[in-house]
Amino acid sequence: MPPARLLRPLFSRKQLDQPAKRGRLHLEHALHDETWLIVGLGNPGRDYAHNRHNVGFWLINRLGRSYGIDLKTRTSLATLGTGVIEGHDAILAKPRTYVNKSGDAVAALVRRYRIPPERVLVVCDDLDLPVGAVRIRSRGGHGGQKGLKSIVQSLGLDSFPRIRIGIGRPVVNGEPSYESDVIADYVLSNPWPEERRLLDEAMETAVAVVAHVLDQGVETAMNRFNRDQGRGEPEV
Repeated sequence: MPPARLLRPLFSRKQLDQPAKRGRLHLEHALHDETWLIVGLGNPGRDYAHNRHNVGFWLINRLGRSYGIDLKTRTSLATLGTGVIEGHDAILAKPRTYVNKSGDAVAALVRRYRIPPERVLVVCDDLDLPVGAVRIRSRGGHGGQKGLKSIVQSLGLDSFPRIRIGIGRPVVNGEPSYESDVIADYVLSNPWPEERRLLDEAMETAVAVVAHVLDQGVETAMNRFNRDQGRGEPEV
C-alpha cells in the first residue's frame, strides 16, 4: 500500500468538538484519502451498554475485535479507533452524545477528516425489522430513528449508507405499539436471552456486511445481503 497522505483538519479544534489534549489524538496522521468512517449509534455509559438501542455500539466493538482496532482515542464527542478493514483505512466511532444528538459527533468527524457522505457508514437499531434482521441501504430517510434523524439534520443530507439491525417492535395486548413512552422503555431495556442470541448472530452478519461494503461497494452488498434475508428487491 502506498504511503498514506496526511489529512489536515478543515477547522480548528475549537470550531469542532474540542477533543482531548493534542498529544493524545493521533487520527490526523496516516489516514488515506479514501478512508471510511463507520459510526455505531448508542448511548454512552454502563447503564445503557446492553440496551437494544446500543446495537450500533455492539457492532463497533465487534469490528474492533475482529480487525484489531483499539477504540482508545476519546474526544468530547466520540470514542474512536483507526485501522484497516479488508485493505481499506477505516475510522470506527462511537458517539459520546446520546442517540438523539448523534449528528453533532458525526458532523464534527466528517468535517475534521473530510469524509464524503458516501463513505460515512452508520449502524443503528430498527424497530420495524424483525429481531436479528440486518438491512443495508445506500441512502434514505430516518424512518423515525432519532439518531439517523439527528445525522440527517446535522449533515443536511440523507445520502449516506446505513446498516439497520432489527430489534423488533414492542407488543402491548398482542399488538405492535407505536406509543412513544412504550417505545422508549423498550429500546432502553435489555433484550431477552433468545433475542440476545439472535442479535449476537446479527453482529456476525453485520461484520460481513461492513467488510463487503468496503471491499466491493454498497450496491453489491445490498444485492447480496438484503436478498439473502428474503426481503425482495434491494432498496436504493
